[in-house]
Amino acid sequence: MGRESIGRRPAAPIPARGLKALLLGGTAALALAPGALRAQEDQTVTLAPITVEGTEDDQTTIVATETSAGSGMATDILDTPASVSVITAAEIRARGATDVEQVLQYSPGVVTDFYGSDDRFDFFRIRGFDANSYRDGLSLGSAFGGVREETYAYERVEVVRGANSTTFGVSDPGGSVNFVSKLPKQSRYGEAYATVGSFDKKEVGFDFGDDIGEAGTLSWRVTGLLRDAEKEYDHSRDDETFLMAGLTWRPTDLTSLSLVIDHLDKDGVPGSGGHPVGTDFDRSVFFGEPDFNYRGTDRDTLTLLFDHDFGGGLTFGASARYSDIATDFGYVYVGGTSGGTTATRSYYANDSQGTDFVADAHLQYDTAFGGVESRTLGGIEVSRTEQTSTSWFTGADPIDWTNPVYSGGIDLGSLAPYAASRTEDEGSALYLQQELTFAGRWIVTAGLRHDWLDVERTNLLTSATSSASYSEDTARLGVTYKVSPDLSVYGSYAESVVPASIGLDPERGEQLELGVKYRPVGTNALFSAALYDLSKTNITRTNPATLQDETIGEVRVRGLDLEARVEMTDRLALTAGYSWLDSEIVENGTSGNEGNQLAFVPEHMASLWLNYDLPGAGARGDMTLGLGARYTGSYNFDDANTMSTKAAVIYDASLSYQVSQATEFSLSVTNLTDEKHVAYGGFGADFYNPGRAISATLRRTW
Repeated sequence: MGRESIGRRPAAPIPARGLKALLLGGTAALALAPGALRAQEDQTVTLAPITVEGTEDDQTTIVATETSAGSGMATDILDTPASVSVITAAEIRARGATDVEQVLQYSPGVVTDFYGSDDRFDFFRIRGFDANSYRDGLSLGSAFGGVREETYAYERVEVVRGANSTTFGVSDPGGSVNFVSKLPKQSRYGEAYATVGSFDKKEVGFDFGDDIGEAGTLSWRVTGLLRDAEKEYDHSRDDETFLMAGLTWRPTDLTSLSLVIDHLDKDGVPGSGGHPVGTDFDRSVFFGEPDFNYRGTDRDTLTLLFDHDFGGGLTFGASARYSDIATDFGYVYVGGTSGGTTATRSYYANDSQGTDFVADAHLQYDTAFGGVESRTLGGIEVSRTEQTSTSWFTGADPIDWTNPVYSGGIDLGSLAPYAASRTEDEGSALYLQQELTFAGRWIVTAGLRHDWLDVERTNLLTSATSSASYSEDTARLGVTYKVSPDLSVYGSYAESVVPASIGLDPERGEQLELGVKYRPVGTNALFSAALYDLSKTNITRTNPATLQDETIGEVRVRGLDLEARVEMTDRLALTAGYSWLDSEIVENGTSGNEGNQLAFVPEHMASLWLNYDLPGAGARGDMTLGLGARYTGSYNFDDANTMSTKAAVIYDASLSYQVSQATEFSLSVTNLTDEKHVAYGGFGADFYNPGRAISATLRRTW
């Protein structure tokens, strides 16, 4: 019996004239861009972020059509002056992606897994910089050092390449990632699944909801999973409990209020601890301490989302989130060699607790005058974060890697911490976005934002307190020209800002971008190309002469991002991407690294994923076959460019089989050939890239 194709809706083949138009438009944009970029060598740009709103099509297609430029102005992707990728639920399911790095690793400009088997955080960078994360448009902070998100909680993941300070506040210039929460939907629906896989993985999950009453004005949804698993190395675990409940009230067609509560409990390990530099061991070999190897996360979150249409073009939206977070980790890591076959080691631990509150409210007014269409968005944001963090460090017994003997853990209560602090951040912001459309072809978008941030740090070991106040403006400007209804070109300028150490000027970014987007009429496809030149100044570096932090750094990244999302026929779909990144350290005090490449920034990256549907026949059900390849060029481990990894190609695969109309069996394999290389290393220990992992899932939907 037939079914809808996994990951897409039926699409017409791409006509030859469409491909020709893409080539002509892309050639024009690329030909014009280099001169403009050279003219901006001393000012680089950061694009404001874009939030893509989830739709029912996210469940059936890999090609999204709309974004929200700012906090809620839904805009066609062709009309948005920014480079953006939307990873829909259909794509995530088709690839079998189960964590944030897997979800992002087929997106242009995004590098993942550069810390190898260090599993403390979600490690990804966009256009050469650490990226900030958002949930429903509200900041989660930097992914590096943050909580590893549970992707089953989200409908889709949106990647915006370029800065987002004008819209969403302080951030680095490379880009941002926004997670869109699952919300209650009208009518009855649901799914339940069970998964088994490599490293003794056992997982069950569910996601279902319905209306309360026949009117459909009140709906609920419950989502959760329970996992019992290990990592690919010995003496590890990867256990998790996640539960989320949502309630949506729609008293009228013009008003909606959603309440979402979720609990995330992770009981894992921080990483393998590394292997001695220059050795070659199986990934399973563990040189840490089994009795001192833990990574915990306990987070409770409450989210409110509200919107109301007053009529006459005026709408109001508001969102707020409160989180209570506790995390800890402790492990023993390899720090070097002491001769022969003996590796030196150290204990390292951290314990952190805190709360986070952020809220946003905005008004949008749509109108037209004199043949000009106008959309205006104005809003205010407030936030408050409190965190206490304590860290311990001490030497551990060395270990002979030819005959490892473990020595046990330590009692942190008997060890004095080397650092302990309490941090209080209070922020507020005003922002304004304006979009004007002239003659249906020229679209001008502009944004201004002013952020106030008060920071107070207390050293709990000395009782010394330091504080700082920041008052920063950021702006962006974009112009889009609709060459035709299916082809647009754009140029944009934007700024970013992020506070550094107390007493130092904030780090600022600028970016200039030129791009072209093409969506052939009558097809389900989207092609995009973007050239950019970005820089970040006032980067904090330790001056080797004074050993004090100073804003003495400046870096620059110029590059090209290409992306294609195409449902070529009702059977074949693909996503493809390529990125070229030319990074340079322009200024770095007296360290001598000027002219070098940035660490963890490969010059070339490329990816391709193909899905092919094979309709059922007779007793055989429908099948979908997926195959992907990811290429990451060589990158350096340090700014001195003395250590680097090799270029590598990783293959992934998936298969799904429709057992019955409502039951599906799927199989996914990451790193199909078990490619092995050092993803991070050279500082006493090497960390390998993730190895091959296989999982099988039985899913029932209704």
